[in-house]
Amino acid sequence: MQRLALAFLVVLGMAAAVTVALVRGSAPQVAQASSHREAPLISQDPSADNTDLYAFVSPDNPATTVDESKKVTIIANFVPLEQPAGGPNFASFGDDVRYALKVDNTGDGAEDITYRFRFKTKTVNPNTFLYNTGPIDSLDDTDWNRPQTYSVTRIKNGNATVLGTGLKTPPVSIGPRSTPHYEDLAAAAVRSLPGGIKVFAGQRDDPFYVDLGSIFDLLGLRPLNTLHDIELPTEDGVDGVSGYNTHTIAIQVPITQLTRNHAMPTGPSDPKAVIGVYSSAERRQVRILESDGTPKQLDGWVQVSRLGEPLINEVIIPLGKKDLWNATEPEDDSQFASHYTNPEIVGIANSLYDALDDAPTSGRGDLVAVLLTGVPGLNFTGSTKADLLRLNVAIPPSAEPQRLGVLDGDFAGFPNGRRLSDDIVDIELRALECSYGAAASIVESFGFCGGNAHRMPNNGITDGVDANERMFSPNFPYVATPFSGYEAVPPTPMSGL
Repeated sequence: MQRLALAFLVVLGMAAAVTVALVRGSAPQVAQASSHREAPLISQDPSADNTDLYAFVSPDNPATTVDESKKVTIIANFVPLEQPAGGPNFASFGDDVRYALKVDNTGDGAEDITYRFRFKTKTVNPNTFLYNTGPIDSLDDTDWNRPQTYSVTRIKNGNATVLGTGLKTPPVSIGPRSTPHYEDLAAAAVRSLPGGIKVFAGQRDDPFYVDLGSIFDLLGLRPLNTLHDIELPTEDGVDGVSGYNTHTIAIQVPITQLTRNHAMPTGPSDPKAVIGVYSSAERRQVRILESDGTPKQLDGWVQVSRLGEPLINEVIIPLGKKDLWNATEPEDDSQFASHYTNPEIVGIANSLYDALDDAPTSGRGDLVAVLLTGVPGLNFTGSTKADLLRLNVAIPPSAEPQRLGVLDGDFAGFPNGRRLSDDIVDIELRALECSYGAAASIVESFGFCGGNAHRMPNNGITDGVDANERMFSPNFPYVATPFSGYEAVPPTPMSGL
C-alpha cells in the first residue's frame, strides 16, 4: 500500500506546471505545447529547440520482469510545430548544432554518459532550387538534392568513443510523387551500432497531443466549457498539434550500459535502478556572417536548450529567467526551487473555475519531489535538485499501457519516465487539483498537496484529447509516420490517418 501511495504522490504537483502554459497567452505565438518555443531566445532558433523528451523501457517484448535483454529508448524531438509543406527549404537538423542525450546514473544531477549527435548536409546540385529532382526511392538516390548524414559519439568519464559515422537520415515526407514509399526510407534509416545499440534520426509526426486552441483561450477546456467563468457550450477536444511534424533523435541502449555498475538492478527498489535523463542542444559562442552570406562559427560551445521533465521552462520558470534556465546545467537547478514550491499561476487557474475546489498555491513540496528529486519508492535519485526525466529501469513495460500512467496504476508510465502515449496534459491537470478518485484518501493521509485531495468534479478534468492523431509504431523508433506536405492542408488535419 505504501508503494502505491507513493507512486500516486508522484503526480501531485505536476499540473501546476501545465497551468502556467494553459493561461500564458501574451506571447506572439500562441501555439505552444510541451516545451515548444518555451523561451525568448530559443523561440527564434527552431533547429536547436528541444520540444519533447521521452524515456522508457522498450516495449517490444512486455514481460513481468526486466532481464538483460531489455533496453531503454530515449527520444528527443526538435523543431517545434513543423509545417509539412515547408518546401523548398524543408526543416532539418542543424549542421551547426551539437545535439546530446544525457544520462545521470549517480544521482548528482550531472551527466555520466552522453550520446552526442552531429549532422552534415550536402548539396548535390547547387544549380537547382529543388529539394529533389525526382522520386526518392532510396537513401542513396541522387534525385535527393539535400541528403543529411550524422555521427554518434558516446562520452563517458571524459573518454569519447565514436559509435557511428556517415549514418543517413531519411528525407522529409514530401508527397506521393517525391517520397512514394516513405516508411521504407524511414526503416532503412534505423541503424544498428556496436553493443546492441540502435539509432534513428529524421522527420516524424509530432507525438504530443493537446487542445491548444481552447487552452490558450483563457484556460478553456472544451468538455468543461460550462464550468468556466466565461461559459461556452460543451464541445469535444481538438488536437491543436495534429498535422505538425518534428525532427526526432532516438536511441535504444541495453540497460546494463546505462546503470552505474553496468549490471541489471535486483528489482525496482534497487537504488541503482533509477536513471535521470535530459537532452540538450549547443551552439558556438560566436557566429559571424561573411559578406557572401555564409556563417562562420567561432569559439567554444554553449548550451542553448535543454529538456528533462515536460513543461518546466515553459510554464514554471518566469520569463526573465527562461534563457538562463536553458543555459544552466541540471545540477544547478536548486536556484529555481522557489518557482516550484510557490507556482504563481495556480491561483489564476483556481480563479477561472469557481465550480472546482481550489488547489494550494504555496508550500508545494510535492512539486520538488516529483520534478527535482524523484519520489522514494518509485524513481528517487537523491537529494540533489535537478530537472531530469527519472526512469526506474527495473519496472517492466506494461502489456496494456494506460494513458494516465501512474494515476491508473500503471507504474511504467509517466511520471516514471515518459512514454509516447502518456496523456501529459490530463495527468497534470488532475494532479493540479489533487483529484485521484479512490486514491484521494491515500493522498490525504500522507498530507501532500496540503491534504487537499478532492474527488468530483475535479477528477473529471480533461482537455478532451486522449490520444495522438496517428498510431505509434510497435517498432523502434516508435514515433508515428510524419505528415507529407502534399496532404497537409491548413487547418492542420484531424484525419486520424
